Amino acid sequence: MKNILKLLGGCFVASAAAQQPLFIPDTLSGSTITLNMHADSVQFLLGIKTSTYAYNSYSYLGPTLILNNGANVSLVVNNQLADTSTVHWHGLHVAAINDGGPHTPILPGATWNPQFTVMNSAATYWYHPHTHMKTAEQAIKGADGMIIVRDNAEAALSLPRRYGVDDFPIIVQSVQFDSLNQLMPLGMQDSSLMVNGTMNPFVNLPSQVVRLRLLNASGERVMNFGFTANKSFYIIASDGGLMSAPILTTRVRLAPGERAEVLIDLIGMNGQVVNLMSYGSELPVGVQGGPTMAMPPGSPPMDSPLNGVDYNLLQINVAAQTLNPVTTIPSSLVPLNPWLESQANITRTIAMNAPSAMSMDGPFTFNNLSFDMMRIDYQIPLDNIEIWELTNQTMVAHPFHIHDVQFYLLDRDGNLPPLHERGKKDVVLIESNETVRFITKFEDFADTLTPYMFHCHILMHEDDGMMGQFLVVPATSGMNDVIVNDGFRLFPNPIKDKFSVQLLDKLDKVLILEIHNLLGEIVYSYNFKSNEIIDLDLSMLNAGTYIAKVKTEKNNFVQKIIKN
Repeated sequence: MKNILKLLGGCFVASAAAQQPLFIPDTLSGSTITLNMHADSVQFLLGIKTSTYAYNSYSYLGPTLILNNGANVSLVVNNQLADTSTVHWHGLHVAAINDGGPHTPILPGATWNPQFTVMNSAATYWYHPHTHMKTAEQAIKGADGMIIVRDNAEAALSLPRRYGVDDFPIIVQSVQFDSLNQLMPLGMQDSSLMVNGTMNPFVNLPSQVVRLRLLNASGERVMNFGFTANKSFYIIASDGGLMSAPILTTRVRLAPGERAEVLIDLIGMNGQVVNLMSYGSELPVGVQGGPTMAMPPGSPPMDSPLNGVDYNLLQINVAAQTLNPVTTIPSSLVPLNPWLESQANITRTIAMNAPSAMSMDGPFTFNNLSFDMMRIDYQIPLDNIEIWELTNQTMVAHPFHIHDVQFYLLDRDGNLPPLHERGKKDVVLIESNETVRFITKFEDFADTLTPYMFHCHILMHEDDGMMGQFLVVPATSGMNDVIVNDGFRLFPNPIKDKFSVQLLDKLDKVLILEIHNLLGEIVYSYNFKSNEIIDLDLSMLNAGTYIAKVKTEKNNFVQKIIKN
């Protein structure tokens, strides 16, 4: 398959307008799945090859993972890059230590082996890197792939589910190449489009009901999906699961990170052509992908030729029906059971901020705080039901993503969300000066050491610091007695070899220091005999992220440390 994708890349050289058959990634399933992340190259354009990242035998992107609800899975991730990376299972409900955020780095040549039970409902999810300050670079280079979760409720419905026959992954990216044909981790200068890593693609679909799993994997661009001639289609699933019933529409807007599953009825259209489009002309100013805004002097360029226009993403050639085709649209899907506002334990308010009222390039922040690996923004008791109220005080729209949970939107500026946003979600686009509220429950997993992330899914904003983190802690753990990153000094941090510990409360006494790796194993300990500042040596430890736990006569302290 690697050679096939490279051949497709070579075909692009013959003619920039030449159509290419849509690449359909193979699938991986089973109790053990191995992903080898590696560097490669593709001949996307005439001249110099484009350096890329990929998994397994591919030169760009990775295989589609098929997971079954309730199954136990072991994922073996081998980092064959020359750089540290991570793999985040976007949308999956897993323990923080298995989530693949920036606190679980995979060093070059190392292997990471998360193991978990699949707890999500049937839906479309995806995987991608999440290394702080390098997410955009690594994801845009191609280290991404789709995840499909199946469950019994979805299996009982008459839906297309034959992968690559009537059920298709549609991974859409907008990218920008520099003068040396290399992919750039930039935003609104993007001018090239790819679907499943294919430029100018076409696909032959049977004249029956077909399922398209839409994923906006762009770094910044919002896609306003629809079909030529305003052909209607049905939305059957949002980020985290099926809707209660199919929603008939002609458009679905997806920000970076968002997914939607749609059914298109092609019955009786054999021999006809339909294009999957993005109708950027219908997006408002301030939404990335809408009309280019007038920029203040000194602002970075945001002059993409894709801004505010309609463009083709995928040509669909309608072909003959398959055997046993799906020819009807179900009238109902699965029941949805959102939590009630009256059940909420707390409402958290988060403002999206910019350096100035007219700033278009940030750096953007949450509550005027830039991301800090050592700062825990929230400690959330296990089983808390919470309302998060998000207000965008910037000039641009931001897609907000939260790890660990799926949520239900309550309202947009006090109004009920549109029908297609009333299912389970993990990304929501918040426009300028808009306030969005959602409700969710933090259940199943608690960890006083490893946090989950929340962030803007515009990758460049995330890398610039538009990210926060939270711990889900046991409700009865006495967490009031565990103080995170407060009350003692461990310096310097990051550590090269030697470091010191100092307690700030002169009347308290340090008893023991423990250093844990990210698997929770104790890799170093020291029993204190006095409160004096003394030098300790960690030269025996490999470079990476660790947890320092300090027990005193009065408190227990926890702090994240980095060993260089």
